[in-house]
Amino acid sequence: MAKTKQGKRDVDSYTISGTNKVVRVGDCVLMRPVDSDNQPYVARVEKMELDGRGSVRVRVRWYYRPEESKGGRRQFHGAKELFLSDHFDMQSANTIEGKCVVHSFKNYTKLDNVGPDDFFCRFEYKAATGAFTPDRVAVYCKCEMPYNPDDLMVQCDDCKDWFHPSCMSMTIEQAKKLDHFVCSDCVKENGAKRPSHAYAGSTKYEPKWIQGFSLSTGISLLLFPFL
Repeated sequence: MAKTKQGKRDVDSYTISGTNKVVRVGDCVLMRPVDSDNQPYVARVEKMELDGRGSVRVRVRWYYRPEESKGGRRQFHGAKELFLSDHFDMQSANTIEGKCVVHSFKNYTKLDNVGPDDFFCRFEYKAATGAFTPDRVAVYCKCEMPYNPDDLMVQCDDCKDWFHPSCMSMTIEQAKKLDHFVCSDCVKENGAKRPSHAYAGSTKYEPKWIQGFSLSTGISLLLFPFL
């Protein structure tokens, strides 16, 4: 008579092989890619279970990098940006290489130092259709591009909008040395410069509330802000 296969059972935690790092449901992890030359996959652990052979398997929800999405990487995507997808899988826990943190967009912009295992997510992504939620994002500067937290920007003290130094005919080095800044439109309108300061775009930002950028079409449009 054949033996009855032992049933599966849920487990609370898993210790990554060769480390003392403990993974629990809800944690974000780095998973070994098929091609060792590629970056690790990033996923959120939704469930862990012990199978009949004593091996731990994890149900994960994948994060996609911009270059893995149907739209590809765009100028405003940050180097550490991820999209939370609707793609789920069961994987062996042995493929987990380490833990990471996927911050909200707002919390990521407040980080003093971004570590190698820090990422951020501001969109959810449907893998089958390539659709994003939300599907629009506020824009900045004369170029009307969405905010990239990796880029330094300077704020006009008059209109309070943020600008890329290159769009203002400045180098990044020049922008970092600024004590005062008023954008060219405000100078023309008011006829005088007023005090302002240069800021790194990763610390503070103010959106242009009535303009947005469609992730599906890649064009600017009127927008009610979601930030």
